[in-house]
Amino acid sequence: MKDAGWGKGPELDLDEKGWVKSLEPDCWAETVMLTIDGGRFPEGIYTVLYDGEGRLTFGGPVSVESESDGRVSLFVRSGETGSVFLRIVETNPQNYVRNIRVIMPGFEENYAEQVFHPLFLERWKGMAVLRFMDWGHTNNSPVKDWSDRALPDQATWTGKAGIPIEVMIDLSNRIKVEPWFCIPHLATDDFVRNFAKLVKEKLDPSLRVHLEYSNEVWNGMFEQARWAEAQAKELGLGPPERPWEGRAEFYVMRTLEIFKIWEEVFGGKERLVRHLAWQAAGGEYWSDGMVLARTKPGDVDALSIAPYISMNIPERSNNAGQLTAEQVAAMSVEEILDHVEQVSLPECINWMYIQKSVADKYGIMLTAYEGGQHLVGVAGGENNEVLTKKLHEANRHPRMGAIYKKYFDEWKNVGGDLFAVFASIAKWTKWGSWGLAEYYDEQPASVPKYMATLEWAKSAGQPVTTQLPLTASR
Repeated sequence: MKDAGWGKGPELDLDEKGWVKSLEPDCWAETVMLTIDGGRFPEGIYTVLYDGEGRLTFGGPVSVESESDGRVSLFVRSGETGSVFLRIVETNPQNYVRNIRVIMPGFEENYAEQVFHPLFLERWKGMAVLRFMDWGHTNNSPVKDWSDRALPDQATWTGKAGIPIEVMIDLSNRIKVEPWFCIPHLATDDFVRNFAKLVKEKLDPSLRVHLEYSNEVWNGMFEQARWAEAQAKELGLGPPERPWEGRAEFYVMRTLEIFKIWEEVFGGKERLVRHLAWQAAGGEYWSDGMVLARTKPGDVDALSIAPYISMNIPERSNNAGQLTAEQVAAMSVEEILDHVEQVSLPECINWMYIQKSVADKYGIMLTAYEGGQHLVGVAGGENNEVLTKKLHEANRHPRMGAIYKKYFDEWKNVGGDLFAVFASIAKWTKWGSWGLAEYYDEQPASVPKYMATLEWAKSAGQPVTTQLPLTASR
């Protein structure tokens, strides 16, 4: 709306797919298309196609080359500050603008079939598994019924339901990598059954399916943990004075129910890898006494943990042995890495050995649903800008690559199986340096922890690619 701030205008009039049906006077609908810092998006002519009648405008480092009904040629300049915006400034309510497609340079002729950029496919085709936790917006998911899921023909895939399941399956099929699905914590039995049917119908039959109920139901920072605890209380699970035990009991109960539905749909468990996921720390009390003790032989295939190399740095600490943000900010990057190698890594390796002994007791695999470095400010520490800068520098340091190699070697020595590193490509912020790299066009060699991960995967027999073009356009 004119003179109103971002998102402060009247509620948009949307159809069932999310397209804008009409605009109120002095209003427009706007969305961000390209947001990569420093304009690190491919430069060139982008083609914008749409159905209906109306007018689009654009903002940011762009210029319109040509325009006709239903088609705009847009030149996007890389290397400049600022995001690229698309605005619907006029639309005919009787034939409103919809089905907008923004096509990268060089793909106008085959965009419908070439859903993923070849660079993206090449980068990840050698992996053992793709865990779709973030793609499915698993944490705090509101998805309950099958009708709540994201669909391929919706206006956006950035909603609360995440990326459509069909797209996840498509990616797995194209690069022949097994999918790891996280089932939303609120999902009904009908949702679970339809999810399984869709995967059985569309996934390459040569690929197995990895299953997990939600994500980190043990972690109280997520809605799924609080919901599980409430369900346990309602069902009378666990002692009232220790509600976290009821949460674990409900998690196991619901996990096994979900596994059973998938086994029924698939006609057995041969193509399923069923992960029971719990925290790495906490020893046998959790993984054995609270979780696996509630299973029977044959119920699950793996105890899955997140053995992070942890260095959580608060603003203040009541623990004499825990460093504060101010203390770590005053350290050199080398000193920070000394701490990681001498304190954080051994602690993590100890978790691996403990949890492997638990997995062995039950005759199942030990897998990692997540893992990697965990250097991050917490409880106010994330607001220390000097600390954040040094943690980012530590993540780019050659020693971090050496630490990752030791880390993965120990996982192998312990007898660990599948390891899902968190995460692939993600911007580093004060909330953590989770991406193996920050940008799609980074060469693995420029980020030692990225290169170490690919080299270790290659040593394990995965045909990963280690050198890729610097540009995503062609």
